Amino acid sequence: MSEETPGFDEKPEVPVDGTPDEPKAADSSQEEAAPGPDGDDAQAAAGQETALLAQLDQARTALSERTADLQRLQAEYQNYRRRVDRDRITVKEVAVASLLSELLPTLDDVGRAREHGELVGGFKSVAESLETVAAKMGLQQFGKEGEPFDPTIHEALMHSYAPDVTETTCVAILQPGYRIGERTIRPARVAVAEPQPGAAPKSAGSDSADAEGEAPSDKDADAPDKG
Repeated sequence: MSEETPGFDEKPEVPVDGTPDEPKAADSSQEEAAPGPDGDDAQAAAGQETALLAQLDQARTALSERTADLQRLQAEYQNYRRRVDRDRITVKEVAVASLLSELLPTLDDVGRAREHGELVGGFKSVAESLETVAAKMGLQQFGKEGEPFDPTIHEALMHSYAPDVTETTCVAILQPGYRIGERTIRPARVAVAEPQPGAAPKSAGSDSADAEGEAPSDKDADAPDKG
């Protein structure tokens, strides 16, 4: 019997040609199969960038549309506010004019009482308070003697001819007119006079003729007596 040397293990046999064993060969095949930064990754990245750009363009288009809608809505609201304010002012003027129109006969009575000297005592205080309130509400009286006749604000109740007027003139105010701002709520009722028919105004020729007619008499007066 042969004796085994204690402490030494048997070594595995190594091929003579030095070919690596099978596990190492498997590792090398796995390294060859591992993916790297090839063209597929670049295409994927380009596709993602294109998609992001398309989404950005869509967002910009939607933002532009919403901005235009907001501007249009704001303009419509401003027009609505101006229209409402204008209508409110018009309604207020109509209401005030309607109220003051009912007070005009009373104001006429106050005016006639003042002309006849009957506006005294407590009646005078009440009348002045009424006129003050009417003036605060915008009521204005118009119509004066001697002003030219204007059919838009005057109503002629009497007509006559006068030699001392050169155009149709208001010679008497029968009833004063009233307005609120530019709105006339009652025209002034007046008596008018027109120039006398056939009366021609004096011209410069007639004046010169009169002067020439007077000239000989002055010369005769200054001339010495003959004989």
